Amino acid sequence: MTTSTPIQYLNLPNSPLFGTDGIRGRVGDVLTANLALQVGYWAGMVLRQAASDADRDVGPIVIGQDSRNSSDMLASALSAGLTSAGIEVWNLGLCPTPGVAHLTATSDAIGGVMISASHNPPEDNGIKFFGSDGTKLAKDLQAAIEAGVRGRSGANIEPKNWGHLYFTPELIVQYLAAMQDSLAPDASLSGMKIVLDLAAGAAVKVAPEIFTRLGAELICLNDEADGDRINVNCGSTHLGALQAAVILHQADIGFAFDGDADRVLAVDNLGRKVDGDYILYFWGQYLRKQGLLPNDEIITTVMANLGFERAWQALGGKVVRTAVGDQYVQAEMVSSGAMLGGEQSGHILSPQHSVSGDGTLTALHLAAIVQQSGKSLAELVDSSFQTYPQILHNIRVDDREARLNWAKCQPLQDGIAEAEAEMGNTGRVLVRASGTEPLIRVMVEAETIQMTEYWTKYLVAIVEKHF
Repeated sequence: MTTSTPIQYLNLPNSPLFGTDGIRGRVGDVLTANLALQVGYWAGMVLRQAASDADRDVGPIVIGQDSRNSSDMLASALSAGLTSAGIEVWNLGLCPTPGVAHLTATSDAIGGVMISASHNPPEDNGIKFFGSDGTKLAKDLQAAIEAGVRGRSGANIEPKNWGHLYFTPELIVQYLAAMQDSLAPDASLSGMKIVLDLAAGAAVKVAPEIFTRLGAELICLNDEADGDRINVNCGSTHLGALQAAVILHQADIGFAFDGDADRVLAVDNLGRKVDGDYILYFWGQYLRKQGLLPNDEIITTVMANLGFERAWQALGGKVVRTAVGDQYVQAEMVSSGAMLGGEQSGHILSPQHSVSGDGTLTALHLAAIVQQSGKSLAELVDSSFQTYPQILHNIRVDDREARLNWAKCQPLQDGIAEAEAEMGNTGRVLVRASGTEPLIRVMVEAETIQMTEYWTKYLVAIVEKHF
């Protein structure tokens, strides 16, 4: 039996479907069941072709999802498209993004898919693909999928049979075991009181399970999967509740995950935010002492604080910056052979332990480092480095073309040049369009809060006037 291409009734924008982190947007607009069906079918065709070209058997595709109300619908439509292309589907159900990446990389799967919009609000969702190695799907394969959806496909393998759908939540135990194995054999969190903010998302089952296995005493916030509340005033984008809980319960440390649990931010025992820059610094020191940090190099992005960079350089280390986005960090790590990298937002990459950024794994390792140090996290923070005052302001710009072409706005370019000339080497400016939300982000960092506030207000006013 052969299949035919599913009927297409799509009203697609002229702009690319795939952004910096897959296909993402408001559900019911471009992101519909029909689109997911088409994307699933053409992903099946393209990945099937890629497997054939590599002389590989056509294995399954692994699917996971977060707790959004639309995730079941999109996962079902995507599965229908994949099975219509003759692909076997393993549906994990509720699962962190790194769980999908891990199970794709450690099985005979030809790819993986995560249904999630990460830290975005509940009404958004997304479709993110992984290659057979568990890393983000190559750009040329994303382009081939989009070409199929738009009716311009070059795929030439026609499936001979329907695929089958299997529900496989039991596979998540393999992911849990891998996380535990990434720690030292004698690692224990016994005696530590830890608060977890699970953001009502993908981490609600996995994170409490692994922390409990390691002996931690847990207080959990937002620990029920809830499609209406995922990321709403909770998780890594809203630390207030976690900070209050750490103080109330006199906890040793707190961790906040985003909706799909591929990133994490921490709170020390004094209730202070501990971001990705500090996590990289502490984990980097640990790996360096173990002889596991080649060239003492850490890969980060242009968002990393100058205080972190200069502190790491003072230790004799090297910091390499990339554009914002874990895909750029990962590409640089592959190129240089670096073994630690990440973003200030808490997306940390440790290739010796995981093929993708993993919030739960990162939290485990930071907790273990604190435990082994014999000091509190606050003491470690106070003895590490002082951050430069940094302000990040987001301005909503719904016109996608204007947003992506912000650099062509001459008044804004003039304003940036003026700020940079005034601050010299005592500060810096970063303006960019978000790759996942309708925002232009303005970041200013300087030695004094007064200078930071002044130039932030100045540049934000220009953006608001011209966009």
